Amino acid sequence: QVQLEESGGGSVQAGGSLTLSCKFSGHIYKGNCMGWFRRQAPGAEREGVAVINDFYDTIYYADSVKGRFTISQNNDKNTVDLRMDSLKPEDTGMYYCASTTLPIGCGSVNPKMNSWGRGTQVTVSS
Repeated sequence: QVQLEESGGGSVQAGGSLTLSCKFSGHIYKGNCMGWFRRQAPGAEREGVAVINDFYDTIYYADSVKGRFTISQNNDKNTVDLRMDSLKPEDTGMYYCASTTLPIGCGSVNPKMNSWGRGTQVTVSS
């Protein structure tokens, strides 16, 4: 079982920056896919924003965030961070940290994840 806890959300003006952090614990294998998803409106589907497989050295970003967001994993601190720069109002949403429970590749920015955090709200005003 994998436990995930997000932090770092908040409100910022367009053009600003935020860094989200996900603390993970439990049965994390080398090769687990981990990453960040967001739900931009109530009832909308969660979409992949950025995912990372540290063991296989692969990263995928959604087209809408390429060049603005950076995902990183720190295995000493057991964290997966999402640095978000040049934020836009359309980046507003609930951001979730997620992980696979097995050491499988990410394959795309929208892999099937098995474990989820509770989410942290990001609000970008114009």
